[in-house]
Amino acid sequence: MSITELGPTGVILRDLPSPYIPHACGLLHLPRFLAKIRKHLAGELPKSYQRNFTRGFDGFLCLHLGVEPEEVIEIVRSSETPEEVDARLQKIFPEDLKVHVWNRKVTQMGMSEMGRESLMATKRKMGLEDRHDLLSFADMIEVDEGRIPGYPPEGSGWSG
Repeated sequence: MSITELGPTGVILRDLPSPYIPHACGLLHLPRFLAKIRKHLAGELPKSYQRNFTRGFDGFLCLHLGVEPEEVIEIVRSSETPEEVDARLQKIFPEDLKVHVWNRKVTQMGMSEMGRESLMATKRKMGLEDRHDLLSFADMIEVDEGRIPGYPPEGSGWSG
């Protein structure tokens, strides 16, 4: 399977970390955000990912940590190694990361009443409204990027 391919949601990156993968500090989604930043800085972040870059989970993570996305981008841009990135992030992140609060939010985003409506709209758009196993927006990322099987739905006419 190629690292990128065209799908019904636009270009799909197959080499981004799952939002369920924690950083060494324990925060879910942080490795994914850092990988997206690296792709952005290299001019390799497709338009289909740019619309939510620094928004969505990226923005919510920064809001949770009390930092601006641009601060994180600048640290990645001006650091020479992943270890330097981590050391510099540690200086701008709060002492108490409230990992349990953030990780619960990531795994449950889309489960509130309003969230379920939005999640169902996304499922409909992707032809997955009958998929009752997809409970959160992180699950939708997983299915879109091929880590949860069954997408695109059979008979959708999409050939990948």
